[in-house]
Amino acid sequence: MKRSFWCALGLLPLATAGHAQSLAGAWQGVENEPKGPRYWPAVMRLQGKDDRLFGILYEEVGGQPGTTSTFQVKGSRAGNKLQISHEEELNETGSSLFSYWCAGFVVFTYDSAQEKLVGHATYQPVGKCYTGIYTFYRVKLKSAATVKAGALSALRVSGRDVRWFADPDLKRPVAQGNTYQTKLSKTTTFYLTQGFY
Repeated sequence: MKRSFWCALGLLPLATAGHAQSLAGAWQGVENEPKGPRYWPAVMRLQGKDDRLFGILYEEVGGQPGTTSTFQVKGSRAGNKLQISHEEELNETGSSLFSYWCAGFVVFTYDSAQEKLVGHATYQPVGKCYTGIYTFYRVKLKSAATVKAGALSALRVSGRDVRWFADPDLKRPVAQGNTYQTKLSKTTTFYLTQGFY
């Protein structure tokens, strides 16, 4: 099942200051079996400072969107590395007497150019839990946050399968892809979805 997640992107035709990169936010992606066909679409939402991040990790069984798990996670960042651990399972749907979810810790490498996290999971030895590979992307503005009023501007964002909308109900599409060329004359908000898994 392909899921879309959206975020609002406000652009100003004025000058503003830049901000340091943070790994807090919503990340969308997938966990894959290292040498197998199974996959688990996933969303990770993190908050806090990089030395003390916490949040949730939601996963569903590939092809079975009714079978899901949500874990509370916490972790910290050092350079381009992020380590998180599964703390507690908060919710599970579609489980059976013989099903289980793998838990342990994940070490991610952050690629700031693509706003991408690639993680290698090491799990507690339960059932067939050994390792997993995560790939996450997030939508983030990569071009200037301000543009010259009335001038043609190329707005660029990170993410995969990005779609741009003019309304919060996602009914008025204006562009598709990582770049949108437009002229802005006032503060404008675009609503973006990402459809990676």
